[in-house]
Amino acid sequence: MLQTVWVSSPGSWTLRESECHHGGRKRSWRCRCLRTVIQHPCRRHVPKCPGKARMLRKIQICLCFCFVSGILYEISLLSSCVFNYLPMSQHYLTPEQVLSLGKSIIFLETTERLEPPPLVSCSVESAARIYQDRAIILFMKGLTNETAFDLNTSYAAFSLLSSMKNVFIFPLQMETVFQETPLLQWYNQVVPEQEKNWVHVSSDASRLALIWKYGGIYMDTDVISIRPIPERSFLAAQKSRFSSNGIFGFPARHKFIWDCMENFVLKYNSNIWGNQGPFLMTRMLKTLCNLTDFEGTEDHSCQNISFLNPQRFYPIPYPAWSRYYQVWDESPSFNNSYALHLWNFMNHNRKAVVAGSNTLAEKLYKAYCPTTYEDLIQNAKQRDFTGSEDDV
Repeated sequence: MLQTVWVSSPGSWTLRESECHHGGRKRSWRCRCLRTVIQHPCRRHVPKCPGKARMLRKIQICLCFCFVSGILYEISLLSSCVFNYLPMSQHYLTPEQVLSLGKSIIFLETTERLEPPPLVSCSVESAARIYQDRAIILFMKGLTNETAFDLNTSYAAFSLLSSMKNVFIFPLQMETVFQETPLLQWYNQVVPEQEKNWVHVSSDASRLALIWKYGGIYMDTDVISIRPIPERSFLAAQKSRFSSNGIFGFPARHKFIWDCMENFVLKYNSNIWGNQGPFLMTRMLKTLCNLTDFEGTEDHSCQNISFLNPQRFYPIPYPAWSRYYQVWDESPSFNNSYALHLWNFMNHNRKAVVAGSNTLAEKLYKAYCPTTYEDLIQNAKQRDFTGSEDDV
């Protein structure tokens, strides 16, 4: 319990963490503010007018209440310790309240599906474990405020994610997301049903708007986090001289992201896959930097933006994506990586993690999303049990 002293000084009141002594004796008036004890000034500093003294005491109590309330609210959102008590209050927090902290890890689901597949669950869980002091947010287009509560009992993966202390799942409301950005006019004019790559294009736009408004890190839902990213303003090189948009991070209101949104609208062409995504990031980065090839594992930097080495997120390049679902004689250490992109877009045959297969992906699940992996095993056992009953 903190004890503090208000000490009078000419024209002001000063708060010191000490006791007030006068004539060898401690003299204080005490008032109680929540759980913090505040000791008032020494008697020789007490105003002569009792009315003024009472008014000062009321002001001090009011200020103390506001101060403590503000601190408790901020801590309740930021502290990994207090995250342990959030499951009951998660339902009452709005996206703006969580995002306004500026340190969120953002995931997007722009299809209508409501059951996150294991890879999505693993991506979110791994981020929640690596970034325990940050809010992990999954925006889902198919989710509405009315259905959010029912999904906990309807879908196992949804329940698994929403039970994690620092994970928040919100509806993706694009018109709201695009407010106050260059993307709003584009969104109001575009006809989604006529767009060839709408799921990807809408995701490309949403991630730009969210990071510009609130800051933080965006990650694709096939990215498994393995250690914290130390950079604040960064793009991820997919290969030399070519940027991905599958993972990037910037502070709120960063000019680079605003310029990307303007170019998104100016050069819009949804018929070219990636034109609003990795190609957009690459052409905008080239306007600022003279991109060169990477040597070794060093990162590049330009205009206070870190262009991170392909080893940070893409140690297995997209032509070799299937190696994640193969058995390795000796698994790579990934010592130079912050996260691993599993290239789910390339996975047209829908390869999946199978319990007991000993593939690289299975080992990653075990290490970085063990709760998802345990759920995967339980589901496999349940299917086997149901199958055996049907045979009988």
